Amino acid sequence: MLAILGGALLLVVAGLVGGFAYLYASMDIDTVGEVEFDRPLAIPPLAPSTVAEDGTRVFDLTLQPGEADFGKERPTPVWGVGGGYLGPTLRAERGEKVRVDVTNDLPEDSTLHWHGMHLPAEMDGGPHQMIDPGATWSPTWEVDQPAASLWYHPHPHGRTAEHVYRGVAGMFWIDDPAAAELPLPREYGVDDVPVIVQDKQFDGHELDEGETFLSGQGILGDEILVNGTPGPYLDVTTQRVRLRVLNASNARIYNFRFADERPYQLIAGDGGLLPAPVELTALELSPGERAEIVVTMRPGESTVLRSEPLTSTGNRFAGADDRFDILELRAADALRPSPEVPTELAAPPTLNSEDVVGERTFRLAGTNINGLEMEMDRIDMTVEVDTTERWIVSNPDGSPHNFHVHDVQFVVESVDGEPPPPELRGWKDTVFLPEGREVALLVRFSDYTDPATPYMFHCHLLRHEDRGMMGQFVVVAPGEEAAPHAGH
Repeated sequence: MLAILGGALLLVVAGLVGGFAYLYASMDIDTVGEVEFDRPLAIPPLAPSTVAEDGTRVFDLTLQPGEADFGKERPTPVWGVGGGYLGPTLRAERGEKVRVDVTNDLPEDSTLHWHGMHLPAEMDGGPHQMIDPGATWSPTWEVDQPAASLWYHPHPHGRTAEHVYRGVAGMFWIDDPAAAELPLPREYGVDDVPVIVQDKQFDGHELDEGETFLSGQGILGDEILVNGTPGPYLDVTTQRVRLRVLNASNARIYNFRFADERPYQLIAGDGGLLPAPVELTALELSPGERAEIVVTMRPGESTVLRSEPLTSTGNRFAGADDRFDILELRAADALRPSPEVPTELAAPPTLNSEDVVGERTFRLAGTNINGLEMEMDRIDMTVEVDTTERWIVSNPDGSPHNFHVHDVQFVVESVDGEPPPPELRGWKDTVFLPEGREVALLVRFSDYTDPATPYMFHCHLLRHEDRGMMGQFVVVAPGEEAAPHAGH
């Protein structure tokens, strides 16, 4: 009898092991060579604006349900900004005062967060600035940071992943005089192009919001949209084209390369231009990160922007082995000449270790930071205005994470104790942390104080954020303390 039971147990174990091995072997996705590239890349329109009597530039945005043509048998129900999927690109000059009138016509409350923007906490659009259905919120601030490719998206506590996945997102470009003097591609939608990359999974014609089986990251889709376009191609009419790439996916990390392995020049990261261009053939971007790259084309040729398997992590359940064809570039038979990319782009970040007045540590594991899950009525840190701190952020977990800080652009001081690679030597607001990585960040808090209204720090893999991998800090004047906070 014992022998029979033992044999049966062995068969069960063998079946489980075999089933797991089959699932593991079939987890990867590969669309390379399978995408038809039969639709022109949609270019988000520039958001119209007016200028008030006091000089304030005013934008008007409406969050609303809609439909989108993703090539399915019927239009897909989505959410967006101003109708359809995604939203327009906002654009403002450094030094301008802006106001954004955000009306919520969604069937539930939401927010709109200005990711990467330096602004007062009450204007940040985090989970404490909720907009009820039918209401309008009008944040106002002065744009005071270098030229950069920022973006906006909802930030309701516990529901950010759903709202972003359904389509509420768009870009916010900042211009400044120094960047405008550089001979870089800058004609919007022609040689200076937003590239908003998102992965999706579908149930028939509808978006499937179910989490990917055996993945702790949330949704890892098997189809790619760029600016909401499936199978997109871009007609290139200039010798060089600037692609402002945004990873607006919920959880997927991309390794951007071209099919012919051509090099490209990275000119900017999250917070704006790098000190000098960096020639690359591959660049990994985690959710929320941006990169501006300049690609050189020859008349009549074409190439495909792809995502290849990740080199920073081998976690197949996190999509590490997946491959995607993303966007085809098609050069015209005659191309307008473009200037060479300048060898110097911007002054390097000025923060250094001598500025540091204190150090904090952040351990990302499970769905918490430092063993704590997010609570709306708990302030985790109080920092003093006009000071610089060193934040040591580590990922001892078995899955990838990243780390985003509201309000500030920080400097990556080190990666695993070594100087950062050239692509991380500009201003950043989001940094990727594969398993086992530790980064040291120099973070400066300036201009705005509010002891009662917090900013957020969190993992930008949105399911992790929603489940508690987020904390709050307030910036106060010298001698001031955080005010009691009851949450939203």
